[in-house]
Amino acid sequence: MSPRGWAVLTLAGLTVALVVAAVVLIPWQRPPAPRADQLAALGDLPAEQVARSREFRSALRPAGWAAIAIGLLVALALGLTPLGGRLVELAGRPFGGHWAAQAVVGGLAVVLVADLVTLPFAAWRQSVLTRYGLSTNGWSGWTVDLLKSYAVSAVIGAVALLGFYTVIRLSPRWWWAFGAAGAATLVVLLSFVLPVLVEPVFNRFTPMEQGPLRTQLVEMAARDGVPVRDVLVADASRRTRAVNAYVSGLGPTRRVVVYDTLLREATPAEVTAVVAHELGHAKDRDVAVGTLTGALGAAAAVVALYLLGSSGPLLRLAGVDSVAQPRAFPLLVALVTVAGLVSAPAQALMSRRVEARADAHALALTGDPAAFEAMQRRLAGINLADPDPPRWEYLYSATHPSTVERMAAARAHAREAGR
Repeated sequence: MSPRGWAVLTLAGLTVALVVAAVVLIPWQRPPAPRADQLAALGDLPAEQVARSREFRSALRPAGWAAIAIGLLVALALGLTPLGGRLVELAGRPFGGHWAAQAVVGGLAVVLVADLVTLPFAAWRQSVLTRYGLSTNGWSGWTVDLLKSYAVSAVIGAVALLGFYTVIRLSPRWWWAFGAAGAATLVVLLSFVLPVLVEPVFNRFTPMEQGPLRTQLVEMAARDGVPVRDVLVADASRRTRAVNAYVSGLGPTRRVVVYDTLLREATPAEVTAVVAHELGHAKDRDVAVGTLTGALGAAAAVVALYLLGSSGPLLRLAGVDSVAQPRAFPLLVALVTVAGLVSAPAQALMSRRVEARADAHALALTGDPAAFEAMQRRLAGINLADPDPPRWEYLYSATHPSTVERMAAARAHAREAGR
């Protein structure tokens, strides 16, 4: 069988594995609370809070969707015309046109151009956040964070690009197989490395101070049987007023991180509810599941790019002879961009189901639906979240249940528990 035939079989196998993993590991059986309960919860929220949140989201929406549209157009313009290949050649010219220079410098140049084109929309978003009082770091802090993000992305991107095109040169017929394995390995590696090495670039983390709250959280984690390395506090207040918490890492790197803004704004019972939600992610191994599905998806993407990139019409549009050339990297970016936009609703749906399961875990673990609902009210008020967003936007991009869904779920739990 030819390498292309093996690639087709491999893609089919990876697709089946990804579907099976999603069916088995994602909690599809947990539907949202009835719409009537959601509307009742919406009616209980202060009207001025709902109006301000919707006004804020309306101010953000044009920049967000414009960035997506312009980013797609730029990716298609660079990938489906000879423009992208010429940019790669130009970037590699100071280094004698060496393949490694084209791969790394040219590849990063393509990504940078796409980022710079959408940079005005990122600035627009920052201006809206500042106007509504959600951002606290000012333009200088925003610029520093942006440059840090570019630097981290450049390091990771350079390693990935050099490794990818080195594999292609060493195994021109079977590079897709080694590339798929490498992409999956990189996803797993980043799950361990990002919490330890990258997150501290943007925030300072300190152990939560000793006291009744920390004792309660540690005891709750022990009672839940969740091996959490530590409970840390992130200095999020230097850039935002938003409140949040999350779990990150795998195994020895797993930790619960709480924003200092959450400790400042919420009651201990509400903080406990949020941390219980994060313990739910750890209990159900959501980070590991996300890593597994991400690794399978990355491997499948590499094989699919090999098959799609071998299409004669696409190669002619891009002005390249083979998808294995560094000059064809813009074509790969265009294909990945389109795939990301198409798959966004499915990814958002899976994320919402996982988050809903973590909510249910928090309600069961704390036995305090009133504190959970109060925390959802507080999160929505401080973060200016639309408690009941437009349906089309919710289905396409919402990664969490809406505020009214979460409030309704808390009320349903209280009814079932007889409270």
